[in-house]
Amino acid sequence: MPSIYDLKPAFQNLLRPLCRHLAQWGVTANQVTIAAVLLSLGMGAAIAWQPQTTWILLGLPGVLLVRMALNAIDGLLACEYDMQTPLGAILNELGDVIADAGLYLPFALLPGVMPSLVVLVVLLAIVSEMTGVIAVQIGASRRYDGPLGKSDRAFGFGLIALLLGLGVPMGMWLNLVFGLMLGLLVMTIINRAVHALREVT
Repeated sequence: MPSIYDLKPAFQNLLRPLCRHLAQWGVTANQVTIAAVLLSLGMGAAIAWQPQTTWILLGLPGVLLVRMALNAIDGLLACEYDMQTPLGAILNELGDVIADAGLYLPFALLPGVMPSLVVLVVLLAIVSEMTGVIAVQIGASRRYDGPLGKSDRAFGFGLIALLLGLGVPMGMWLNLVFGLMLGLLVMTIINRAVHALREVT
């Protein structure tokens, strides 16, 4: 199914000049991965500290864009500048899950939101990424299928934060959106499992 992840090659092309400079300066892929995690945890802590503060919420879309850029850069550095390591593979997968949890769990603190819905969204997001990794264990490629992959989740949460930051009242619509995310995550998990099995059968 379509996913924002499909735009990754074009996004990487825009970042290649910056990657070249970072490599020349001695910046490693692992350092970029860790920076993305720390940025995410810092933003999540800010939202948890003041979940109703509009300027903090308005900052989330920008942080998500920077995080996406950092995630693309660490991959480019690893693949194109001979920085691939076993530690890097571990940091890449764990970093994404930790960053997602740190960024999105604080949304459970928003007034009117059912905290269980946000927690379930984060849990199913972890399961979806685990499904993508398990595909490698059975001999398939790492699966990034949608409809609610990492980039799509970032877009969804970023849009929510933007709307709230611009003054859209918090209300039942948030729970409906998180409920929709749950359904899309179930579809994502199934899609990744099905496509992985098709690769090896």
